[in-house]
Amino acid sequence: MGDIDQSNARILRELSRNGRLSNLELADRIGLSPSACLRRVQELERQGVITGYRAIIDRARSGAGFLVYVTVGLSTHTKAAQLAFEIAMAGATQVRECHNVAGAFEYLLRVEVADLPAYKHFHAEVLGTLPMVTSITTYVVMESPKDERG
Repeated sequence: MGDIDQSNARILRELSRNGRLSNLELADRIGLSPSACLRRVQELERQGVITGYRAIIDRARSGAGFLVYVTVGLSTHTKAAQLAFEIAMAGATQVRECHNVAGAFEYLLRVEVADLPAYKHFHAEVLGTLPMVTSITTYVVMESPKDERG
């Protein structure tokens, strides 16, 4: 079952929309028997195609309603500088995603905090204290008309 066939693709699509579907409901939606559906889901989990299940959180109601994307440039392009930055971001609870990207900067961060003062604190006291960081550009999210992250 190494390839993603049509049935597996449908399973993945349905579970990415709602990871709490019961096996019976999932099987019904994709047109398989419950036992065949369960075997496929378990195999996708075993192969590491499905790596986990998540809750989708309302950021505003959970106290993290201020969302920004931040581009970060580093002064040196060494493995040591990248590793030090990545370790710092792993410990920063405000950073929900950290991506090493190709282009005009080295990292793209998704940062969730309560409000602008909380972001200012993160900007100055976390990013601003890292010696390898030479540029920070912030993009404030005004609205997200489409967000399919699971």
